[in-house]
Amino acid sequence: MSGSLLVDNIGELVTNGAGEGPLGIRRNAAVLVEEGRVVWVGPSAYAPAADHHVDAGGAAVLPGFVDSHAHLVFAGDRAAEFAARMAGQPYTGGGIRTTVGATRAATDEELRATVRRLRGEALRQGTTTMEIKSGYGLTVADEARSLRIAAETSTETTFLGAHVVPAEYADRPDDYVGLVCGPMLAAAAPYAKWIDVFCERGAFDVDHARAILACGRAAGLGVRLHANQLGPGPGVQLGVELDAASVDHCTHLSDADVAALADTAHSDGSGTRTVATLLPGAEFSTRSPYPDARRLLDAGVTVALATDCNPGSSYTSSMPFCVALAVREMRMTPAEAVWAATAGGARALRRDDIGVLTPGARADLVVLDAPSYLHLAYRPGVPLIRQVIRNGVPQ
Repeated sequence: MSGSLLVDNIGELVTNGAGEGPLGIRRNAAVLVEEGRVVWVGPSAYAPAADHHVDAGGAAVLPGFVDSHAHLVFAGDRAAEFAARMAGQPYTGGGIRTTVGATRAATDEELRATVRRLRGEALRQGTTTMEIKSGYGLTVADEARSLRIAAETSTETTFLGAHVVPAEYADRPDDYVGLVCGPMLAAAAPYAKWIDVFCERGAFDVDHARAILACGRAAGLGVRLHANQLGPGPGVQLGVELDAASVDHCTHLSDADVAALADTAHSDGSGTRTVATLLPGAEFSTRSPYPDARRLLDAGVTVALATDCNPGSSYTSSMPFCVALAVREMRMTPAEAVWAATAGGARALRRDDIGVLTPGARADLVVLDAPSYLHLAYRPGVPLIRQVIRNGVPQ
């Protein structure tokens, strides 16, 4: 769409910038967009003229959701595994290998269709930025093609060759780490922005995780980390040691883990350099204890929310659902949860051009079918996304 776009008659505008309260709310507001960027925010009564017009009708408008943790490149179905968990079987992460087999057998077009389907689902629910991981190929060729396909849809792509040790290397984990650090990283790096490791019992120990992440960082990739999901462990403190942008899950934290995250605080009081990304969809889908977001927030740790969309442990693409879970189950206020799902996700990707609606930001806006952001938690499960504007273009 060429020309400028004005979104006006906004009853409640969440800017995550200057304004009322922690969300920078502005009332009776308007937003002017040019060339995919926000160029003006102010009272609707004083809005400039524009080539195109969206009337919010007094509804709430907020930045597009930023989903900073998702696994969209896969094939197959694990509904039976979900049913078994609901009948009492504990989650161990072992089902990942089932998806690996299906993904290796799938064609490029089959994988591409799944990514497009899930990305479309997420967009309709207000997600305008979505990180996409590999991790279900676990061969040089399959990891490279997973990231190539992911990069067709997102610039936020993550190499997760260290998801689990594949069956053919079960007795040779050191050899697999060597493969990940060598030929696999070389093949994957051209399509990846980040590197990630599942640092958990049954996956990769701290020494293997440190080696893999160090190799990725040397190749120019940013560091992310799955940590402390299944139990206490060294993952969070390893992430801090390696200046990870985000440590994700953070379900089982010691006082030392929380302190380590808090110690990465920026001197200007703008939060922590390493973000704790919480994934309540995984706890919902595995009947596991939820992370204690309140403990992290009270310690000054920056918190993000993400879906962890994957076929095994969190098959949801809905950020509004995760916002509602965070409020109900993780002791977050509605404002904290909305911030974490927008600006927090942007921090987890080390970006300042998304998750906010301030001049210069990317023009990603969500118009709710509701008068306030509060309804995202107040009315769980209700399709409240009336319209999505991404890069200044109505979707």
